[in-house]
Amino acid sequence: MEEKARALIDDLLRPLIEADGGTIELVECRDKKLVIRLAGTCAGCPGKDYTLGRVIEPAVKHALGKDVSVELV
Repeated sequence: MEEKARALIDDLLRPLIEADGGTIELVECRDKKLVIRLAGTCAGCPGKDYTLGRVIEPAVKHALGKDVSVELV
């Protein structure tokens, strides 16, 4: 699952996040959970919960399975 998660981040999510001046990093991939870090302009952005809930989580669930969760650190 970690390889698929990294590919998803590198190919789809990172370009979207970087378009707004942020960065995204996969911190950990364990069980059915991805731990990610948003940095750059996304770190303190009031819209990061929206980005998580409307962009990141749906993409993760579509690519990796509906039972995979995402946690921000």
